[in-house]
Amino acid sequence: MPPPAPLPDRAAPGPVPDPARTAPGPDPAAGTDPDRAATRPAPGGPGEGPPLKVAVVGGGPGGLYAAALLARLDPRREITVYERNAPDDTFGFGVVLSDETLGGIEEADPVVHRALQDEFVRWDDIDIVHRGHLQTSGGHGFAALGRRRLLEVLHHRCRSLGVDLRFRTPAPPAAELAATHDLVIAADGVHSATREAHADVFRPRITTHRCRYIWLAADKAFAAFRFEIAETEHGVMQLHGYPYAADASTVIVEMREEVWRAAGFDTLDESESAARCAKIFDRALDGHPLRGNSSAWTAFRTVVNERWSHGNTVLLGDAAHTAHFSIGSGTKLAVEDALALAACIDEQPDLPAALAAYEAERRPVVESTQRAAAASLRWFEEIARHLDQPPRQFAFNLLTRSRRVTHGNLRLRDAEFTEKVEREFGCPPGTPPMFTPFRLAGLTLRNRVVVSPMDMYSATDGLPGEFHLVHLGARALGGAGLVMTEMVCVSPEGRITPGCTGLWNEEQAAGWRRVTDFVHTHAPGTAIGVQLGHSGRKGSTRLMWEGIDQPLPAGNWPLLAASPLPYRPGVNQVPHALDRAGLTSVREEFTAAARRAARSGFDLLELHCAHGYLLSGFLSPLTNRRTDAYGGSTERRLRFPLEVLDAVREVWPADRPLTVRISATDWADGGTTADDAVAYAAAFAAHGADAIDVSTGQVVPDERPEYGRSYQTPFADRIRNETGVPVVAVGAISSWDDVNSLLLAGRADLCALARPHLYDPHWTLHAAAEQGYTGEGAPWPLPYRAGSRTPPTGRTDAPKPRLSLR
Repeated sequence: MPPPAPLPDRAAPGPVPDPARTAPGPDPAAGTDPDRAATRPAPGGPGEGPPLKVAVVGGGPGGLYAAALLARLDPRREITVYERNAPDDTFGFGVVLSDETLGGIEEADPVVHRALQDEFVRWDDIDIVHRGHLQTSGGHGFAALGRRRLLEVLHHRCRSLGVDLRFRTPAPPAAELAATHDLVIAADGVHSATREAHADVFRPRITTHRCRYIWLAADKAFAAFRFEIAETEHGVMQLHGYPYAADASTVIVEMREEVWRAAGFDTLDESESAARCAKIFDRALDGHPLRGNSSAWTAFRTVVNERWSHGNTVLLGDAAHTAHFSIGSGTKLAVEDALALAACIDEQPDLPAALAAYEAERRPVVESTQRAAAASLRWFEEIARHLDQPPRQFAFNLLTRSRRVTHGNLRLRDAEFTEKVEREFGCPPGTPPMFTPFRLAGLTLRNRVVVSPMDMYSATDGLPGEFHLVHLGARALGGAGLVMTEMVCVSPEGRITPGCTGLWNEEQAAGWRRVTDFVHTHAPGTAIGVQLGHSGRKGSTRLMWEGIDQPLPAGNWPLLAASPLPYRPGVNQVPHALDRAGLTSVREEFTAAARRAARSGFDLLELHCAHGYLLSGFLSPLTNRRTDAYGGSTERRLRFPLEVLDAVREVWPADRPLTVRISATDWADGGTTADDAVAYAAAFAAHGADAIDVSTGQVVPDERPEYGRSYQTPFADRIRNETGVPVVAVGAISSWDDVNSLLLAGRADLCALARPHLYDPHWTLHAAAEQGYTGEGAPWPLPYRAGSRTPPTGRTDAPKPRLSLR
């Protein structure tokens, strides 16, 4: 089917375009534009008002759209776009835009929107093919068109607005443009020369990833967005494909670097690679060949800049940031950047304010997108880990890989597909995944929600008091399957602060018995667990709200650690390295505390080997510099924590579960890696741990965590799927939708939440009410049952469009 005929060329009056500099051909986006004539003139005067002379470096969608919008906002502007390639040169084939982005285009420039509207190929389904099984999920809503066609529309729109398009013309140096223009927009892509010219100001961080991929096309329109997995003799390869015309699809083939080399792709040219990929994915392509377009195998590079502007030069699109193609966001982000930049220039009194507002508006959106893209990228890098999942769960896992698509919105998009995944998971009818029971050793938890350990710093001499009874009792009444104490210290010297609780004497054991009796009596069905730990080098500090990790002003006690390394040199004291006698003494303290915990009525015990405390200090190579049998290799660093686990396991009742919390990464160079974490988990499980509670970090003060929603859960996912050990996932899990998604995708067995339970002690019961669930997984206490319905809420209005020139 041929593409729609272009509209006649009706360019607005203005300078006659130079044929050598502008795209030839008819103008589908020119149309009559009454808004342009009516646009208010910019306030004038030298140095006042918005920029009038603008250079755009790069003729991709973002740069072109920014030029068109700026020209439309102020017809007086002299705007030049420099593009080193010819007008009909483009790389890649199709682009995908979301309905949200299209809505922004419609509000800001109806002419462009009308020109694009009839070009789009639209579809709703995602097909996932794995081990001969096709799973289809609907309701997703995609729109795509050829990249070349998108550029044609934007070329013609720019020409109609008087923008000077200079093709086959490399841009002058960035500094030269900045000296002769009011504004320079660097939209020159992932390899931005402008960014590199001012790298000392923009301070880019560029990360090259582990997969190789190639952009190809097929003269066949897929019926849906298609993911197909090929398990070859060389390793796993995957196809990402989507239609962009009535008779054509983009096809991206991706695989790990080592698979790419083993398969010999590093020795093939473009045509040979295309032919080889077509053979591997022959079934998906129905025998159609693949073709390239200056296509080359490459590794994706994530670009992050500390600053997006320098004087009157600003980065836009891939020059400022990149997000992995598996979430289809590159063109979308660039177009949205252009919308925001034009709007901020229109709104703000001067250029510095406009560029600051642009970055302030876009950076959070981009960072969120990059976090989602990073999660998606890593999922595909580690796809082999998930191949043994049942086909439908594998498909659900793939669909929710970025954390942006969740169980909740998949139910809205495709209830039938989601209900099938739920049934295979074991959800009874009408039961969300989080309210299915889970068995650990001899303990059956009625649901999958855990109140995570949270230090309260409210004890005196280690004794739990009224606060702990009310704090833990309230959360037990709130419906969670398991409520965990804070870290309970095994000795006075093992406290973090003077306000920490302990289990080093019988008075403390009696205080804890009061808490467990309350939970078992007034919240029947709720389990309560104790976390045993020793502060190590992070002890003898002030209460959190008095100065976290700061030493006490007086009364400090000596510290113990794997090695004599202070937590903060010059701030915290140097700990004593444990000798043989000290190791034995600490092990016996853990054993005695475990006996007391059993007598105190706890249902579960967790050994704290995370967050830089004593046992964690043995595990991390950053904090364990020993040269004896307890330091060096992973096996030696594990030795003392395993000795403690063995001793605790021996005295802890066999029918009660014992778990271990670890830091799966130190978020610091030279520290614990994800590979180490898998080894730790396997070793702890082999020594009797029933589950691994997978946290991260807090081992060294100069860590650089990759914060974001559910940011620690990939580590739990890997441990669970590589070792087969049940895991507790933690880390910014804030919604019941996240919990359901993680469980259903097979990334976790239990989910622990901390801050949400501080905000709302009845978080689990409210999650049940909001999902309309009233079953045995979340029974309301009889005195609270009258409050089990969700209260009505007030009306909220949707935000207005970002930029409207209609």
